[in-house]
Amino acid sequence: MEGLSRYIVDQGPKPVARGKAVASTGNPIVTETVTRVLADGGNAADAAIAGALVQAAVEPHLTSHAGMVSCLYWDANTGKAYQLNALGTLPPDLSPFRPINGVGGWAREGAPGPQAAIPGFMPGLGALHARFGSKSWAELCAPAVEWADKGHPVSSFEYGVNVFAAPFVSYFESGREVFMPSGFLTPVGKVVRNPKLARTLQRLADEGPGYFTTGGWAHAFVAAGNSLGWPIRPDHLTANPPRWQEPLRFSYRDHEILALSPPERQGAYCALVLGVMQALGVAEMEPFGADHIYSMTHALRLGDQAAGFLHDPKFFGEAADVMMDPDYHRSLARLIAAGRPRVDLTEHVRLTRGASAFAATGWNSARSKSPVGSCEISIVDAQGNWVQMMNTIQSGGIPGIAVDGVFMMGSHEQTSMSAHFANWRVPGARMRNILGNTLVLKGGTPWLSLGTPGNVYATVAQMLLNILEFGMSPDRASDAPRMLPLEDDYTLAIESRLTPKTILDLTKLGLTLAPMPGWDWNQGSFQMCWREGDSLAASADYRRTGVAAAI
Repeated sequence: MEGLSRYIVDQGPKPVARGKAVASTGNPIVTETVTRVLADGGNAADAAIAGALVQAAVEPHLTSHAGMVSCLYWDANTGKAYQLNALGTLPPDLSPFRPINGVGGWAREGAPGPQAAIPGFMPGLGALHARFGSKSWAELCAPAVEWADKGHPVSSFEYGVNVFAAPFVSYFESGREVFMPSGFLTPVGKVVRNPKLARTLQRLADEGPGYFTTGGWAHAFVAAGNSLGWPIRPDHLTANPPRWQEPLRFSYRDHEILALSPPERQGAYCALVLGVMQALGVAEMEPFGADHIYSMTHALRLGDQAAGFLHDPKFFGEAADVMMDPDYHRSLARLIAAGRPRVDLTEHVRLTRGASAFAATGWNSARSKSPVGSCEISIVDAQGNWVQMMNTIQSGGIPGIAVDGVFMMGSHEQTSMSAHFANWRVPGARMRNILGNTLVLKGGTPWLSLGTPGNVYATVAQMLLNILEFGMSPDRASDAPRMLPLEDDYTLAIESRLTPKTILDLTKLGLTLAPMPGWDWNQGSFQMCWREGDSLAASADYRRTGVAAAI
């Protein structure tokens, strides 16, 4: 443990980092890895690849080498942005396979558990390396091999997530080997190693990304699935490779926003929410006053409903065009305004919801719709390349098992229209998801990049509004309270940092508050980089254990 204690970071305020190249990730070990690659002459793509490989070694509770990757990459040489879609995929000729059902934690009791999916993580990193990498693949793998072998100290946040997920991760013996190597969850401050993973990653370094799609690990993955009754074949692992896409673009005031294009729902969703708020006159609203919160939670709700119509445009119509139409935004704004009460509904709330509604009691983080597990990486190198990446344990692998030290969660794919993780079993189709990789441009070049895990579908639009409309600095905007879309019964889940007057004013409007913790880890962990004049800055969110650094 000696020398490793510096890698344990608590939740809470984080300093802003400034320099000629900057990075922000959800883990101090990952941030250190990223900045070392940058200091050694690597570019943003190199640093992101090395960082993601390390992240899956030191944060197996949040991400996996058999999960998935998504990113926006700004290439300084061409002055263009590129979107990489490397989510997990589902074989179109196989029925859903869910080896774990009715187990607490990641597979909630009474609900269908995650289903097996083809991993996208390693094919995605391979695609990023092939297009933009400058250092050798083996060199970028080396830090992950080292960290898997020597182990990492467990933070209180990691331990808390592991307690939540224990029924899931301990279901199979191979999962227990990763999370409970001594027969119990590794305590806070103790080091947990994964020597099997270290050997796997060394093979990955020697043989390249193909080791996970056509090599030894791929064969072990297929064999593990077959042994559990999933008739996966080797050709399934390469049938639907990562997709390079044009990012979705829209304007807000004097900024151009680049976000993930369909089938990702985030870009069109943000365009809709920001457009509706602008039509409602947000510029005249007090930040986090009743008017702002009432309008925002309704806009989030309508955006969530509209996004249910958005699917892979290769096989469906262009729903994003409708969601981004200013006339549609004005129509939805009129609907919200028309439904606003003209009378004081305080007595209605008292009669129907009880006295507790006025005390804003009843901790309600459980209203989160976001599954556990995701990591965001934000990097700007000295040459002006930007990368905003999410890597996550979701959307890949066989739920609950580990293959050669690689633990997997599977996919939360569903087929209902309102599902965040919708998929249709058509060859070549890619899953809809709620990833938040975002670039904000000024004068045609990036000014800000941001992204987050944790209820991504609702939080990115709020961050953009805080920065672009209310004029908050990115780090201050990250600290501001966040909310979820309004529920059908007019319950509003929001971080409990509102003024007493705002609470009473919202009650007059008929809303019942379901307060979350002041800084709820389910509400995200924004990793951000931005320009301050001629220099660069980066910050990490209060809600988790990330760190920003600079060189």
